[in-house]
Amino acid sequence: MSVCNLAKTIYNWFNSWIFNVKEQQHQIESSLFISLSVPILLACLLLWAFKNSKPKVRLPPGPLGLPIVGYLPFIRHNMHQLFMQLAQKYGPIYKLSIGQKLCVVVSSQTLIREIVRQNDITFANRIPSVAAKTFSYGGNDIAFAPYGPEWRVLRKIFVREMQSNANLESFYPLRRNKVRKSVKDLFEKKSGKAINFGELIFLTIINMMSGMFWGATLDGEEEISVGAKFRSATAELVQILGKPNVSDLFPFLARFDIQGVEREMKEASQKIEDIYDYVIDKYVMKKELTQGKEKVEVNKERKDFMHFLLEFKDQETGRSISRQQIKGLLMNSVIGGTDTSSRTVEWTMTELMLHPQMLKKAQQELTKVVGANNLVEESHIQELPYLHAIVKEALRFHPVAPLLLPRCPKDSCNVGGYTIPKGATVFLNAWALHKDPEFWDNPTEFEPARFLDGKGSELDYNGNHLQYLPFGSGRRVCAGLPLAERMVMYVMATFLHMFNWELPNGEKPDTSEKFGIVHEKATPLMVIPTPRLSNLALYA
Repeated sequence: MSVCNLAKTIYNWFNSWIFNVKEQQHQIESSLFISLSVPILLACLLLWAFKNSKPKVRLPPGPLGLPIVGYLPFIRHNMHQLFMQLAQKYGPIYKLSIGQKLCVVVSSQTLIREIVRQNDITFANRIPSVAAKTFSYGGNDIAFAPYGPEWRVLRKIFVREMQSNANLESFYPLRRNKVRKSVKDLFEKKSGKAINFGELIFLTIINMMSGMFWGATLDGEEEISVGAKFRSATAELVQILGKPNVSDLFPFLARFDIQGVEREMKEASQKIEDIYDYVIDKYVMKKELTQGKEKVEVNKERKDFMHFLLEFKDQETGRSISRQQIKGLLMNSVIGGTDTSSRTVEWTMTELMLHPQMLKKAQQELTKVVGANNLVEESHIQELPYLHAIVKEALRFHPVAPLLLPRCPKDSCNVGGYTIPKGATVFLNAWALHKDPEFWDNPTEFEPARFLDGKGSELDYNGNHLQYLPFGSGRRVCAGLPLAERMVMYVMATFLHMFNWELPNGEKPDTSEKFGIVHEKATPLMVIPTPRLSNLALYA
Protein backbone atom coordinates (compact mmCIF):
# COMPACT_ATOMS: atom_id res chain seq x y z
CA MET A 1 0.00 0.00 0.00
CA SER A 2 1.41 3.44 -0.98
CA VAL A 3 1.85 6.26 1.50
CA CYS A 4 -1.02 8.22 -0.15
CA ASN A 5 -3.47 5.30 0.01
CA LEU A 6 -2.49 4.64 3.60
CA ALA A 7 -3.09 8.28 4.50
CA LYS A 8 -6.54 8.26 2.81
CA THR A 9 -7.55 5.09 4.64
CA ILE A 10 -6.55 6.57 8.00
CA TYR A 11 -8.30 9.82 7.18
CA ASN A 12 -11.58 8.07 6.27
CA TRP A 13 -11.39 5.96 9.40
CA PHE A 14 -10.89 9.07 11.53
CA ASN A 15 -13.87 10.82 9.84
CA SER A 16 -16.09 7.86 10.65
CA TRP A 17 -14.79 7.77 14.20
CA ILE A 18 -15.34 11.49 14.64
CA PHE A 19 -18.95 11.19 13.39
CA ASN A 20 -19.70 8.50 15.98
CA VAL A 21 -18.02 10.50 18.70
CA LYS A 22 -19.97 13.62 17.80
CA GLU A 23 -23.21 11.69 18.04
CA GLN A 24 -22.27 10.68 21.57
CA GLN A 25 -20.45 13.78 22.72
CA HIS A 26 -22.06 17.18 22.57
CA GLN A 27 -19.50 19.19 24.42
CA ILE A 28 -17.69 21.78 22.34
CA GLU A 29 -14.41 20.99 24.04
CA SER A 30 -14.48 17.39 22.85
CA SER A 31 -15.30 18.37 19.29
CA LEU A 32 -12.53 20.93 19.25
CA PHE A 33 -10.03 18.46 20.66
CA ILE A 34 -10.96 15.81 18.12
CA SER A 35 -10.92 18.26 15.22
CA LEU A 36 -7.40 19.38 16.16
CA SER A 37 -6.23 15.83 16.72
CA VAL A 38 -7.00 14.70 13.17
CA PRO A 39 -4.51 16.93 11.32
CA ILE A 40 -1.87 16.41 14.01
CA LEU A 41 -2.17 12.63 13.84
CA LEU A 42 -2.19 12.72 10.05
CA ALA A 43 0.95 14.91 10.06
CA CYS A 44 2.70 12.49 12.41
CA LEU A 45 1.69 9.57 10.20
CA LEU A 46 2.97 11.22 7.05
CA LEU A 47 6.23 12.20 8.78
CA TRP A 48 6.70 8.64 9.98
CA ALA A 49 5.99 7.28 6.51
CA PHE A 50 8.41 9.80 4.93
CA LYS A 51 11.23 8.94 7.32
CA ASN A 52 10.73 5.22 6.84
CA SER A 53 10.65 5.59 3.06
CA LYS A 54 14.30 6.84 3.17
CA PRO A 55 17.06 4.29 2.77
CA LYS A 56 18.53 3.23 6.10
CA VAL A 57 22.01 4.43 6.99
CA ARG A 58 24.29 2.47 9.23
CA LEU A 59 25.57 4.79 11.93
CA PRO A 60 28.42 3.77 14.24
CA PRO A 61 27.46 2.22 17.59
CA GLY A 62 27.81 4.17 20.79
CA PRO A 63 26.37 5.09 24.19
CA LEU A 64 22.81 6.45 24.26
CA GLY A 65 23.21 9.25 26.79
CA LEU A 66 20.24 11.25 28.08
CA PRO A 67 17.52 13.24 26.30
CA ILE A 68 18.54 16.76 25.25
CA VAL A 69 22.00 16.72 26.91
CA GLY A 70 23.19 13.41 25.42
CA TYR A 71 26.39 12.05 26.96
CA LEU A 72 27.42 15.44 28.35
CA PRO A 73 26.78 14.62 32.06
CA PHE A 74 29.17 11.66 31.85
CA ILE A 75 32.12 13.50 30.32
CA ARG A 76 35.01 14.09 32.69
CA HIS A 77 37.90 16.52 32.51
CA ASN A 78 40.15 13.91 30.85
CA MET A 79 37.93 13.48 27.79
CA HIS A 80 40.68 11.87 25.67
CA GLN A 81 41.09 9.07 28.20
CA LEU A 82 37.32 8.59 28.47
CA PHE A 83 37.09 8.34 24.68
CA MET A 84 39.80 5.67 24.68
CA GLN A 85 37.84 3.68 27.30
CA LEU A 86 34.64 3.96 25.24
CA ALA A 87 36.54 2.66 22.21
CA GLN A 88 37.38 -0.49 24.14
CA LYS A 89 33.63 -1.05 24.60
CA TYR A 90 32.16 0.17 21.30
CA GLY A 91 35.05 -0.31 18.89
CA PRO A 92 37.50 1.93 16.99
CA ILE A 93 34.68 4.11 15.61
CA TYR A 94 31.62 5.12 17.61
CA LYS A 95 29.16 7.98 17.97
CA LEU A 96 27.80 9.92 20.91
CA SER A 97 25.76 13.07 21.35
CA ILE A 98 27.25 15.93 23.36
CA GLY A 99 24.47 18.44 23.84
CA GLN A 100 23.01 18.92 20.36
CA LYS A 101 26.23 17.88 18.63
CA LEU A 102 26.52 14.47 16.99
CA CYS A 103 30.13 13.41 17.54
CA VAL A 104 32.06 10.54 16.02
CA VAL A 105 35.30 9.34 17.63
CA VAL A 106 37.89 7.42 15.57
CA SER A 107 40.72 5.65 17.38
CA SER A 108 42.41 3.24 14.96
CA GLN A 109 45.18 3.83 12.44
CA THR A 110 43.26 2.01 9.68
CA LEU A 111 40.14 4.16 10.02
CA ILE A 112 42.08 7.38 10.46
CA ARG A 113 43.83 6.55 7.18
CA GLU A 114 40.41 6.49 5.47
CA ILE A 115 39.74 9.99 6.80
CA VAL A 116 43.08 11.77 6.26
CA ARG A 117 44.12 9.93 3.09
CA GLN A 118 41.19 8.50 1.11
CA ASN A 119 38.61 11.14 2.14
CA ASP A 120 40.82 14.04 3.17
CA ILE A 121 38.94 16.68 1.14
CA THR A 122 35.59 15.54 2.53
CA PHE A 123 36.93 15.92 6.07
CA ALA A 124 38.98 19.08 5.46
CA ASN A 125 36.58 21.46 7.22
CA ARG A 126 36.54 22.56 10.85
CA ILE A 127 33.71 23.45 13.20
CA PRO A 128 34.98 26.61 14.89
CA SER A 129 33.81 27.36 18.40
CA VAL A 130 32.02 30.63 19.15
CA ALA A 131 35.28 32.00 20.54
CA ALA A 132 37.26 30.85 17.49
CA LYS A 133 34.80 32.48 15.09
CA THR A 134 35.29 35.75 16.92
CA PHE A 135 39.04 36.04 16.41
CA SER A 136 39.25 34.52 12.90
CA TYR A 137 38.28 37.77 11.16
CA GLY A 138 35.38 36.29 9.24
CA GLY A 139 37.33 33.33 7.91
CA ASN A 140 40.48 35.24 6.99
CA ASP A 141 42.66 32.62 8.62
CA ILE A 142 43.86 29.07 7.99
CA ALA A 143 42.95 27.33 11.24
CA PHE A 144 39.15 27.52 11.08
CA ALA A 145 38.28 28.84 7.63
CA PRO A 146 36.40 26.34 5.42
CA TYR A 147 38.41 24.41 2.89
CA GLY A 148 38.36 26.09 -0.51
CA PRO A 149 40.32 28.34 -2.91
CA GLU A 150 40.73 31.21 -0.44
CA TRP A 151 41.95 28.86 2.30
CA ARG A 152 44.44 27.23 -0.09
CA VAL A 153 45.90 30.62 -1.05
CA LEU A 154 46.32 31.72 2.57
CA ARG A 155 47.83 28.38 3.60
CA LYS A 156 50.28 28.55 0.71
CA ILE A 157 51.40 31.99 1.85
CA PHE A 158 51.66 30.88 5.48
CA VAL A 159 53.50 27.59 4.89
CA ARG A 160 55.54 27.99 1.71
CA GLU A 161 56.33 31.69 1.89
CA MET A 162 56.02 33.01 5.42
CA GLN A 163 57.68 29.92 6.97
CA SER A 164 60.12 29.11 4.21
CA ASN A 165 63.60 28.09 5.38
CA ALA A 166 64.99 31.36 4.04
CA ASN A 167 62.52 33.45 6.02
CA LEU A 168 62.90 31.46 9.23
CA GLU A 169 66.68 31.71 8.95
CA SER A 170 66.48 35.46 8.40
CA PHE A 171 64.29 35.86 11.51
CA TYR A 172 66.64 33.78 13.70
CA PRO A 173 68.47 36.82 15.19
CA LEU A 174 65.10 38.06 16.49
CA ARG A 175 64.40 34.71 18.17
CA ARG A 176 67.91 34.44 19.58
CA ASN A 177 67.80 37.91 21.15
CA LYS A 178 64.58 37.11 23.04
CA VAL A 179 65.83 33.74 24.32
CA ARG A 180 69.11 35.22 25.52
CA LYS A 181 67.25 38.00 27.29
CA SER A 182 65.19 35.35 29.14
CA VAL A 183 68.41 33.57 30.15
CA LYS A 184 69.89 36.82 31.44
CA ASP A 185 66.76 37.76 33.41
CA LEU A 186 66.52 34.27 34.91
CA PHE A 187 70.19 34.34 35.96
CA GLU A 188 70.03 37.82 37.48
CA LYS A 189 66.61 37.69 39.17
CA LYS A 190 65.56 34.07 39.80
CA SER A 191 68.68 31.97 40.13
CA GLY A 192 68.38 29.68 43.15
CA LYS A 193 64.69 30.47 43.61
CA ALA A 194 61.63 28.34 42.84
CA ILE A 195 59.94 29.49 39.65
CA ASN A 196 56.88 28.56 37.60
CA PHE A 197 58.59 26.88 34.66
CA GLY A 198 55.53 26.99 32.37
CA GLU A 199 55.20 30.73 32.92
CA LEU A 200 58.89 31.25 32.12
CA ILE A 201 58.59 29.36 28.85
CA PHE A 202 55.31 31.01 27.83
CA LEU A 203 56.83 34.48 28.31
CA THR A 204 59.97 33.44 26.42
CA ILE A 205 58.02 32.10 23.45
CA ILE A 206 55.55 34.99 23.27
CA ASN A 207 58.54 37.35 23.28
CA MET A 208 60.08 35.34 20.44
CA MET A 209 56.81 35.62 18.49
CA SER A 210 56.45 39.36 19.02
CA GLY A 211 60.09 39.83 18.06
CA MET A 212 59.52 38.00 14.78
CA PHE A 213 56.28 39.90 14.17
CA TRP A 214 57.65 43.44 14.47
CA GLY A 215 61.16 43.33 15.94
CA ALA A 216 62.55 45.30 13.00
CA THR A 217 59.60 47.71 12.81
CA LEU A 218 59.52 48.90 16.41
CA ASP A 219 62.55 50.02 18.41
CA GLY A 220 63.62 50.35 22.02
CA GLU A 221 61.02 51.42 24.56
CA GLU A 222 58.28 51.34 21.95
CA GLU A 223 58.89 47.63 21.30
CA ILE A 224 58.98 46.92 25.05
CA SER A 225 55.70 48.75 25.64
CA VAL A 226 53.89 47.11 22.72
CA GLY A 227 55.34 43.72 23.70
CA ALA A 228 54.00 44.01 27.26
CA LYS A 229 50.49 44.81 25.98
CA PHE A 230 50.73 41.96 23.49
CA ARG A 231 51.75 39.41 26.14
CA SER A 232 48.87 40.42 28.38
CA ALA A 233 46.27 40.33 25.59
CA THR A 234 47.56 37.01 24.25
CA ALA A 235 47.43 35.34 27.67
CA GLU A 236 43.86 36.61 28.07
CA LEU A 237 42.83 35.37 24.62
CA VAL A 238 44.32 31.89 25.13
CA GLN A 239 42.57 31.60 28.50
CA ILE A 240 39.18 32.52 27.00
CA LEU A 241 39.67 30.15 24.07
CA GLY A 242 40.03 27.22 26.45
CA LYS A 243 36.79 27.92 28.34
CA PRO A 244 33.99 25.36 27.89
CA ASN A 245 31.05 27.19 26.34
CA VAL A 246 27.46 25.99 26.46
CA SER A 247 26.78 27.88 23.21
CA ASP A 248 29.06 25.44 21.35
CA LEU A 249 27.03 22.45 22.54
CA PHE A 250 23.60 24.05 22.17
CA PRO A 251 23.86 26.42 19.18
CA PHE A 252 20.34 27.81 19.70
CA LEU A 253 21.69 29.44 22.90
CA ALA A 254 24.57 31.19 21.10
CA ARG A 255 22.57 34.37 20.52
CA PHE A 256 22.22 34.83 24.29
CA ASP A 257 25.94 34.42 25.09
CA ILE A 258 24.97 33.09 28.51
CA GLN A 259 28.53 32.75 29.83
CA GLY A 260 29.78 35.93 28.19
CA VAL A 261 32.51 34.04 26.27
CA GLU A 262 31.79 35.78 22.97
CA ARG A 263 31.84 39.21 24.60
CA GLU A 264 35.11 38.45 26.42
CA MET A 265 36.71 37.14 23.23
CA LYS A 266 35.67 40.23 21.27
CA GLU A 267 37.30 42.44 23.89
CA ALA A 268 40.52 40.39 23.98
CA SER A 269 40.68 40.15 20.18
CA GLN A 270 40.18 43.89 19.86
CA LYS A 271 43.20 44.54 22.10
CA ILE A 272 45.41 42.42 19.83
CA GLU A 273 43.85 43.89 16.69
CA ASP A 274 44.63 47.40 17.94
CA ILE A 275 48.27 46.34 18.37
CA TYR A 276 48.38 44.91 14.84
CA ASP A 277 46.86 48.08 13.41
CA TYR A 278 49.36 50.22 15.31
CA VAL A 279 52.34 48.24 14.00
CA ILE A 280 50.98 48.15 10.41
CA ASP A 281 50.41 51.91 10.46
CA LYS A 282 53.90 52.39 11.87
CA TYR A 283 55.40 50.34 9.05
CA VAL A 284 53.38 52.17 6.38
CA MET A 285 54.52 55.50 7.80
CA LYS A 286 58.16 54.38 7.74
CA LYS A 287 57.78 53.15 4.18
CA GLU A 288 56.39 56.49 3.02
CA LEU A 289 59.37 58.26 4.56
CA THR A 290 61.85 55.86 2.94
CA GLN A 291 63.00 56.57 -0.56
CA GLY A 292 65.10 54.99 -3.28
CA LYS A 293 67.83 52.53 -2.45
CA GLU A 294 67.05 52.44 1.27
CA LYS A 295 63.45 51.45 0.46
CA VAL A 296 64.62 48.58 -1.75
CA GLU A 297 66.91 47.29 0.98
CA VAL A 298 64.10 47.25 3.55
CA ASN A 299 61.88 45.25 1.22
CA LYS A 300 64.66 42.86 0.24
CA GLU A 301 65.80 41.99 3.76
CA ARG A 302 62.35 41.03 5.08
CA LYS A 303 63.40 41.93 8.58
CA ASP A 304 60.28 40.62 10.33
CA PHE A 305 56.95 38.92 9.57
CA MET A 306 55.13 42.25 9.29
CA HIS A 307 57.59 43.46 6.65
CA PHE A 308 57.18 40.23 4.73
CA LEU A 309 53.37 40.14 4.78
CA LEU A 310 52.91 43.81 3.89
CA GLU A 311 55.33 43.51 0.96
CA PHE A 312 54.20 40.08 -0.20
CA LYS A 313 52.98 39.56 -3.77
CA ASP A 314 52.23 36.13 -5.18
CA GLN A 315 54.69 35.41 -8.01
CA GLU A 316 52.01 33.63 -10.08
CA THR A 317 49.09 36.03 -9.64
CA GLY A 318 50.78 39.25 -8.51
CA ARG A 319 48.20 39.32 -5.74
CA SER A 320 48.91 40.89 -2.34
CA ILE A 321 47.02 40.13 0.87
CA SER A 322 44.59 42.34 2.74
CA ARG A 323 45.09 43.88 6.16
CA GLN A 324 42.44 41.56 7.62
CA GLN A 325 44.21 38.52 6.15
CA ILE A 326 47.52 39.71 7.59
CA LYS A 327 45.95 39.98 11.02
CA GLY A 328 44.32 36.58 10.61
CA LEU A 329 47.65 34.91 9.75
CA LEU A 330 49.39 36.61 12.65
CA MET A 331 46.59 35.50 14.97
CA ASN A 332 47.04 31.91 13.76
CA SER A 333 50.73 32.19 14.64
CA VAL A 334 49.88 33.46 18.12
CA ILE A 335 47.29 30.77 18.90
CA GLY A 336 49.17 27.93 17.25
CA GLY A 337 52.68 28.88 18.33
CA THR A 338 52.56 30.12 21.92
CA ASP A 339 50.46 27.92 24.19
CA THR A 340 51.14 24.67 22.29
CA SER A 341 54.90 25.22 22.21
CA SER A 342 55.15 26.30 25.84
CA ARG A 343 53.06 23.32 27.01
CA THR A 344 55.29 20.96 25.02
CA VAL A 345 58.40 22.33 26.72
CA GLU A 346 56.75 22.21 30.16
CA TRP A 347 55.66 18.57 29.75
CA THR A 348 59.13 17.67 28.47
CA MET A 349 60.80 19.23 31.51
CA THR A 350 58.29 17.51 33.80
CA GLU A 351 59.33 14.12 32.44
CA LEU A 352 63.02 15.03 32.77
CA MET A 353 62.43 15.93 36.42
CA LEU A 354 60.91 12.47 36.85
CA HIS A 355 63.83 10.85 35.00
CA PRO A 356 67.02 12.63 36.17
CA GLN A 357 69.27 10.17 34.32
CA MET A 358 67.69 11.32 31.04
CA LEU A 359 68.21 14.96 32.03
CA LYS A 360 71.87 14.26 32.71
CA LYS A 361 72.32 12.45 29.40
CA ALA A 362 70.69 15.32 27.48
CA GLN A 363 72.99 17.85 29.16
CA GLN A 364 76.02 15.72 28.39
CA GLU A 365 75.00 15.68 24.74
CA LEU A 366 74.70 19.47 24.81
CA THR A 367 78.14 19.87 26.37
CA LYS A 368 79.65 17.63 23.71
CA VAL A 369 77.97 19.41 20.77
CA VAL A 370 77.83 23.04 21.97
CA GLY A 371 80.77 23.18 24.38
CA ALA A 372 80.96 24.41 27.95
CA ASN A 373 82.09 27.88 26.84
CA ASN A 374 79.53 28.48 24.11
CA LEU A 375 75.86 29.39 23.80
CA VAL A 376 73.38 27.19 21.98
CA GLU A 377 72.62 28.19 18.39
CA GLU A 378 69.84 26.84 16.21
CA SER A 379 72.54 25.32 13.99
CA HIS A 380 73.38 22.94 16.86
CA ILE A 381 69.87 21.48 16.99
CA GLN A 382 70.29 18.97 14.17
CA GLU A 383 73.28 17.49 16.03
CA LEU A 384 71.23 16.63 19.15
CA PRO A 385 69.50 13.30 18.40
CA TYR A 386 68.88 12.39 22.04
CA LEU A 387 67.18 15.72 22.81
CA HIS A 388 65.08 15.28 19.66
CA ALA A 389 64.07 11.84 20.92
CA ILE A 390 63.10 13.26 24.32
CA VAL A 391 60.83 15.89 22.76
CA LYS A 392 59.26 13.36 20.40
CA GLU A 393 58.56 11.02 23.29
CA ALA A 394 57.07 13.89 25.31
CA LEU A 395 54.71 14.61 22.42
CA ARG A 396 53.77 10.93 22.23
CA PHE A 397 53.21 10.71 25.97
CA HIS A 398 51.57 14.14 26.37
CA PRO A 399 50.24 15.27 22.95
CA VAL A 400 49.34 18.95 23.18
CA ALA A 401 46.08 18.29 21.29
CA PRO A 402 45.14 14.71 22.28
CA LEU A 403 41.98 14.77 20.13
CA LEU A 404 43.49 17.14 17.54
CA LEU A 405 41.17 19.86 16.24
CA PRO A 406 37.85 18.21 15.30
CA ARG A 407 36.92 17.84 11.64
CA CYS A 408 33.54 18.20 9.94
CA PRO A 409 32.58 16.27 6.79
CA LYS A 410 31.08 18.44 4.05
CA ASP A 411 29.09 15.40 2.86
CA SER A 412 28.00 12.15 4.45
CA CYS A 413 30.82 9.65 4.11
CA ASN A 414 31.37 5.94 4.69
CA VAL A 415 34.22 5.07 7.05
CA GLY A 416 34.83 1.55 8.27
CA GLY A 417 31.44 0.42 6.96
CA TYR A 418 29.58 3.13 8.91
CA THR A 419 28.05 6.39 7.72
CA ILE A 420 29.43 9.58 9.24
CA PRO A 421 26.67 12.16 8.59
CA LYS A 422 27.34 15.51 6.99
CA GLY A 423 28.07 18.15 9.62
CA ALA A 424 29.08 15.72 12.38
CA THR A 425 31.94 16.60 14.71
CA VAL A 426 34.74 14.08 14.12
CA PHE A 427 37.48 13.52 16.69
CA LEU A 428 40.68 11.67 15.79
CA ASN A 429 41.99 10.30 19.08
CA ALA A 430 45.74 10.79 18.78
CA TRP A 431 46.04 9.96 22.48
CA ALA A 432 44.70 6.45 21.84
CA LEU A 433 47.04 5.96 18.87
CA HIS A 434 50.03 6.99 20.96
CA LYS A 435 49.14 4.43 23.63
CA ASP A 436 48.32 1.55 21.27
CA PRO A 437 50.42 -1.55 22.16
CA GLU A 438 50.06 -2.72 18.56
CA PHE A 439 52.49 0.02 17.50
CA TRP A 440 54.41 0.84 20.68
CA ASP A 441 56.41 -1.34 23.06
CA ASN A 442 55.68 -0.42 26.69
CA PRO A 443 53.35 2.42 25.62
CA THR A 444 52.71 3.58 29.20
CA GLU A 445 56.43 4.10 29.86
CA PHE A 446 58.41 7.24 28.98
CA GLU A 447 61.21 5.87 26.78
CA PRO A 448 62.92 8.38 24.41
CA ALA A 449 65.21 5.63 23.10
CA ARG A 450 62.33 4.25 21.03
CA PHE A 451 62.90 7.15 18.60
CA LEU A 452 66.63 6.58 18.18
CA ASP A 453 66.74 3.37 16.15
CA GLY A 454 64.62 0.99 14.12
CA LYS A 455 61.24 2.18 12.87
CA GLY A 456 61.04 4.80 15.61
CA SER A 457 63.87 6.79 14.03
CA GLU A 458 61.74 7.23 10.88
CA LEU A 459 58.86 8.92 12.72
CA ASP A 460 58.50 12.65 12.19
CA TYR A 461 56.00 15.38 13.08
CA ASN A 462 54.43 15.62 9.62
CA GLY A 463 51.76 12.95 10.08
CA ASN A 464 53.26 10.62 7.49
CA HIS A 465 53.14 7.70 9.94
CA LEU A 466 49.63 7.48 11.35
CA GLN A 467 50.57 5.86 14.65
CA TYR A 468 52.23 9.17 15.61
CA LEU A 469 50.12 12.30 15.09
CA PRO A 470 51.13 15.03 17.56
CA PHE A 471 50.33 17.71 14.96
CA GLY A 472 47.69 15.98 12.84
CA SER A 473 47.92 14.76 9.26
CA GLY A 474 46.65 15.50 5.77
CA ARG A 475 45.55 18.89 4.50
CA ARG A 476 44.86 20.09 8.04
CA VAL A 477 48.22 19.15 9.53
CA CYS A 478 49.51 21.96 11.77
CA ALA A 479 50.55 24.78 9.44
CA GLY A 480 52.97 26.29 11.94
CA LEU A 481 55.01 23.12 12.38
CA PRO A 482 58.32 24.37 10.86
CA LEU A 483 58.47 27.34 13.24
CA ALA A 484 57.12 25.44 16.27
CA GLU A 485 59.76 22.71 15.93
CA ARG A 486 62.55 25.28 15.77
CA MET A 487 61.29 27.22 18.78
CA VAL A 488 60.65 24.19 21.00
CA MET A 489 64.04 22.63 20.32
CA TYR A 490 65.96 25.90 20.63
CA VAL A 491 64.29 26.92 23.90
CA MET A 492 64.62 23.43 25.38
CA ALA A 493 68.28 23.12 24.42
CA THR A 494 69.17 26.59 25.72
CA PHE A 495 67.64 26.22 29.17
CA LEU A 496 69.04 22.71 29.64
CA HIS A 497 72.51 23.85 28.61
CA MET A 498 72.59 27.05 30.67
CA PHE A 499 71.02 25.84 33.93
CA ASN A 500 70.79 22.91 36.27
CA TRP A 501 67.26 22.22 37.49
CA GLU A 502 66.02 20.87 40.80
CA LEU A 503 62.64 20.36 42.45
CA PRO A 504 61.81 22.34 45.61
CA ASN A 505 62.40 20.17 48.69
CA GLY A 506 62.91 17.13 46.49
CA GLU A 507 59.21 17.05 45.63
CA LYS A 508 57.91 14.81 42.88
CA PRO A 509 56.25 16.75 40.04
CA ASP A 510 52.52 16.29 39.58
CA THR A 511 51.59 14.76 36.21
CA SER A 512 47.81 15.15 36.47
CA GLU A 513 46.24 16.73 33.41
CA LYS A 514 43.85 19.55 32.63
CA PHE A 515 41.99 18.94 29.39
CA GLY A 516 41.22 21.84 27.11
CA ILE A 517 41.91 23.05 23.61
CA VAL A 518 45.55 22.53 24.66
CA HIS A 519 46.58 19.64 26.92
CA GLU A 520 48.14 21.26 29.98
CA LYS A 521 49.29 20.33 33.46
CA ALA A 522 46.71 20.57 36.24
CA THR A 523 49.34 22.13 38.52
CA PRO A 524 52.32 24.24 37.39
CA LEU A 525 55.81 22.76 37.34
CA MET A 526 57.85 24.52 40.06
CA VAL A 527 61.62 24.18 39.68
CA ILE A 528 64.81 25.82 40.95
CA PRO A 529 67.38 26.94 38.31
CA THR A 530 71.08 27.40 39.06
CA PRO A 531 73.85 28.31 36.59
CA ARG A 532 75.37 25.23 34.95
CA LEU A 533 78.30 26.79 33.10
CA SER A 534 81.36 28.11 34.92
CA ASN A 535 81.83 31.02 32.52
CA LEU A 536 79.32 33.47 34.01
CA ALA A 537 80.01 35.99 31.24
CA LEU A 538 77.80 33.80 29.02
CA TYR A 539 74.78 34.86 31.10
CA ALA A 540 75.31 38.57 30.54
